[in-house]
Amino acid sequence: MPNAIYYASYKLKKNASVPDFLLAAQKLNDNFISRQKGYVSWKQLADGDTWADFIIFETMDDLNNFKEVSKSPNDLAQDFYSFINFSAKGSKLHTFSVEKDHQAKG
Repeated sequence: MPNAIYYASYKLKKNASVPDFLLAAQKLNDNFISRQKGYVSWKQLADGDTWADFIIFETMDDLNNFKEVSKSPNDLAQDFYSFINFSAKGSKLHTFSVEKDHQAKG
């Protein structure tokens, strides 16, 4: 069971191209994030103009290692970040541990 979640909510910059933003995210995922130890998945969520990243890692140690190596963003991360309005109201960053995972019964 995945037990560590990196959750960030944010808004894109005014007039940012959503297709270009999603392409930058895909490149970042394929060439960096997915190569990190313990990576499980990255879901990008949207509710109107609010976006959220929901990245799952196998362990909290894996997530903390990801956060550490991400402190110096590479070119792919910088391209991804160029679409984000970091000063927008409502932007948040959380690290969660999964305490219970409810699944559909088959």
